Amino acid sequence: MALRFIAKDPNTNGTQCPTAWVDDEAKEIVIQGWQAGEELLAQCRETGPIPETEGVVRLPIRMVSVLREACDVADRLGVH
Repeated sequence: MALRFIAKDPNTNGTQCPTAWVDDEAKEIVIQGWQAGEELLAQCRETGPIPETEGVVRLPIRMVSVLREACDVADRLGVH
């Protein structure tokens, strides 16, 4: 796996915080975020089940620019 670090949440101390990467080989955006609580999970399940192989994470809106950068990197990989 060729994991390319994009950025961490800019408003944290740099440890144990939401982070974004791009996996060049798998052609995927990889996100570390805060685990969703039961209330949020219940709301998400209203639109359909969440498979055991998937998870719901929370990211602060201040990370929009980080996610845009990860999307731009992914776009340059040429997969659509």
